[in-house]
Amino acid sequence: MNVLVINCGSSSLKFQLIDSDSENVIAKGLCERIGIEGSRLVYTPVARGGEKVTLEEAMPDHTKAVQMVLDALTDAEHGVVKSLSEIEAVGHRIVHGGEKFASSTLLTEEVIAGIKECSDLAPLHNPANLIGIEACQKLMPGVPMVGVFDTAFHQTMPEKAYLYGIPYSYYREHKIRRYGFHGTSHKYVSQKAAELLGRPFEECKIVVCHLGNGASVSAVREGKCVDTSMGLTPLEGLIMGTRSGDMDPAIIEFIANKEGKSLEDIMKILNKESGVLGLSDGLSSDFRDLEDAYAKEGDEVGKRTLEAFCYRVAKYIGSYAVAMNGIDAICFTAGVGENSPLVRNLICENYLQFMGVELDQELNGKRGQDLVISKNEKGPKVLVIPTDEELMIARDTTALVK
Repeated sequence: MNVLVINCGSSSLKFQLIDSDSENVIAKGLCERIGIEGSRLVYTPVARGGEKVTLEEAMPDHTKAVQMVLDALTDAEHGVVKSLSEIEAVGHRIVHGGEKFASSTLLTEEVIAGIKECSDLAPLHNPANLIGIEACQKLMPGVPMVGVFDTAFHQTMPEKAYLYGIPYSYYREHKIRRYGFHGTSHKYVSQKAAELLGRPFEECKIVVCHLGNGASVSAVREGKCVDTSMGLTPLEGLIMGTRSGDMDPAIIEFIANKEGKSLEDIMKILNKESGVLGLSDGLSSDFRDLEDAYAKEGDEVGKRTLEAFCYRVAKYIGSYAVAMNGIDAICFTAGVGENSPLVRNLICENYLQFMGVELDQELNGKRGQDLVISKNEKGPKVLVIPTDEELMIARDTTALVK
């Protein structure tokens, strides 16, 4: 079965066409600057040699973007299928499912209405996801479509993990609680970790560190998420590229009073100007730049920024050892987790030796493959696992459609 995976943002659309039988990527690409001048489609027909094609054309809306994707997939010169009839299902990434959706589901009118109801929990993301769904339904009538939710994997958290210490009426009336994000990645990586360990998923205690510009940690016990670092929104948890992560909420009032800023101003600061970008005094939100700074002798900016980030990750790992009463595996994934030996080393060597963790430095230096990078006989294994959210979406879509 060929499954088209769609990940719609407010002005972008990422896609992959996946053969769910072989799990091979047939084609992939990105529509950029939708509704903005200079829009283009960057398309890679993997099944035809993988030479990248760039098509510059106005995309006033997501319907036009989806049309360009479908035209590219069926193009006589660059296409990978002869007709749209060869695309048998579409899987949509949806950011927030609230408490309504604890698993992936076929997209019906009722489900779409439920996604709209969750939009106040993710006002920047869910509306864009819905636009992608509507565009695909318009251009591919009759093709079954599935919604795969970032929050779904975390819906197994117990009440003690997801409730905040605020009046319970806010949860009862407005569903204010921890939801967590990156769930598709956490699910894929934890399942792959159990496979690499040669143990049943239902018998493992796994910590997944999804470290990228957005970053989160989850505790997965016996195949279910029991805790995660992001909260009601993706702002809670780790220090990230531009997000503050955990902090004293009174800071908001303090800054407002000191600098006369509005709530909107402060939320922009916490979401767009904080994290490692803020800690590095504006140097960069790109960890590669921070690593370059860290390598320079006497550079305090890179040192303080990376050490603060790694310390927070290690604290979450330690807390989840308590939450699960032990850890079998610690997994690093996403852009930084997969590609930064330095970050992995700072976390493991500085803070996790008490668990028995010891890295194999030669293996820690490798990239782009599933690896066990620890050499300790006792204590948790440390793994690097490149995430594959699109494959996870394709798997869920196939299971529901078949």
